[in-house]
Amino acid sequence: MKHNNISIFVAHVGCPNKCSFCNQHTISGSPKAPSIQEVENICRKALSEIKNPENTEIAFFGGSFTAISPDYMTDLLRTAYKFIGAGKFHGIRVSTRPDCITPEILGILKEYGVTAIELGAQSMNDNVLSLNERGHTTQDIFNASRMIREYGFELGLQMMIGLYGSTPETEHETMNKIIEIKPDTVRIYPVVILKGTRLAELFETGIFKPFDFEYVVEFSAECLINFERNNIKVIKCGLHASEFVENDKVGGFYHPAFRELCESVIYRRAIQDITGNNSGKYIFRVNDRCISKALGQKKSNIEFFRKNNMEIKFIPDSSVPVYEVWEVK
Repeated sequence: MKHNNISIFVAHVGCPNKCSFCNQHTISGSPKAPSIQEVENICRKALSEIKNPENTEIAFFGGSFTAISPDYMTDLLRTAYKFIGAGKFHGIRVSTRPDCITPEILGILKEYGVTAIELGAQSMNDNVLSLNERGHTTQDIFNASRMIREYGFELGLQMMIGLYGSTPETEHETMNKIIEIKPDTVRIYPVVILKGTRLAELFETGIFKPFDFEYVVEFSAECLINFERNNIKVIKCGLHASEFVENDKVGGFYHPAFRELCESVIYRRAIQDITGNNSGKYIFRVNDRCISKALGQKKSNIEFFRKNNMEIKFIPDSSVPVYEVWEVK
């Protein structure tokens, strides 16, 4: 059964500094933090409309939830907690900074029904974190992840690909260290350069020269398949489609179907591993839920192989694992 979130954005509230890439108002489409009454109205309306609330979490995203004023944080939690329990929502999900996790805070979150905590790790390289004005270290990420696990919460990590100062080596370092931590979930966010950010200034003056789009898609695909193979669920790949993001981006790696692009690459590579790009006709069995992914975004894989004098066909088969192809001899 599909998991759902009731997303409530607490934009920029609580952040002790403004990171180089951050414009939460654009990302969330929300210019201000919600009032307690607004949160109650959102939860009540959602509970009346969602058919399977037991598979749904109230999610406080944006800003740094555990760094907001204690009174406001507790009021938000207390309001949301009224909608948790039998016949209501499953729990509460929050996102925050790695350096804003303490045993005291975790105790409060546990008391009010929080089930999952996502940390904005972004990079696992201290130089990249510093250049992008994150204000925390890699060790903070390890420490916070350990505490979250000790308190029994689901752990999520968010990573950003293509930050200022990053290299292919630091990108792989981030991927490998996340696998070492082995969170329950990961969100993969290729950098989108937004108006009004330090990153936009660096980009427009030529100081920040982003990776090629193709490289970011290829590496994101590598992350996606490696996380999944290590039983880390990728719950987001690419910034969510938004008119606000499309209007305010000045560069970076945005595509409304970014995950589809990555999954197309995964299937293309799997086919190439078998065929070696040798011309001919091939038939593959693919998980029945993944036929469109194997075909490629807008059938890009079919066109790619056609140009290499290869005719590819797929047969749906529910026994084939996701992201694998089995050749029919």
